[in-house]
Amino acid sequence: MFSKATHTRRRHRHHGFGPGYGFGYERFAPGGPFGRARGRRARRGDIRTAALLLLAEEPRNGYQIMQEVEERSRGAWRPSPGSIYPALAQLEDEGLIRTEEQDGRKLFALTDAGRELLAQRPDDRPAPWEQLGGEYGEEARALAQLVREVTSAFAQVMRTGSPAQMAAAREVLADCRRGLYRILAEGEPEEPGEAAGGGEA
Repeated sequence: MFSKATHTRRRHRHHGFGPGYGFGYERFAPGGPFGRARGRRARRGDIRTAALLLLAEEPRNGYQIMQEVEERSRGAWRPSPGSIYPALAQLEDEGLIRTEEQDGRKLFALTDAGRELLAQRPDDRPAPWEQLGGEYGEEARALAQLVREVTSAFAQVMRTGSPAQMAAAREVLADCRRGLYRILAEGEPEEPGEAAGGGEA
C-alpha cells in the first residue's frame, strides 16, 4: 500500500510534472512577485473553478487551461504549471474531471459530478479570471506584457547569443534595473503647476 503523499507524487509524475516544475505562484498577477497588489490575489479555489468552467466548454490539457486563463484575464492572471497541475490532479482524485485521449493527446474532461457541481454555481457569479482581470489596471497589464516580452528576448539571447552579445545584453539589463530603481527613488512626478509653486490662495 502506498501512502496518500506517495500516490499524489506518482499522479503528478503521470501528468508530466514534479518537484521543480513551476514555482507555484501566479506570475504577473495582482499581488504576485511583480509589484504591489492591485486587487484580490488569486486563491487556490480560483484555479479549480477556472479549470472546471473551461473544461465545461470542451476538453483541454493543462497548458491550454493556463493559456485561456491568461487570455481571458487580459494578462492579469498567469497561472504557473506548479499551481495548475496539482489542482487538476486533485479534481481528478475527487471525480470531478477525468483524463481522456484524443488524437494521441491526453486531455482533461468534465465528469457528470463536475457538471453537477458547476450547476450549483450562481449564474450571475463572475468567473475568476473576470474578477482578477477587472481589478488590474491597464497600465499594469501593459507593463506585465512588456516584462514577458523582455523575458522572451532574454531567453533568445541566452540560447543563440555570442559571448559578446551576452555581455552587451547584461549591460542593457543592468541599465534597466538602475533606471527602475531611479524611478522609485524619485517618487511620483509633479503635477503641472506644482513646480511653479502653485498653492492655496
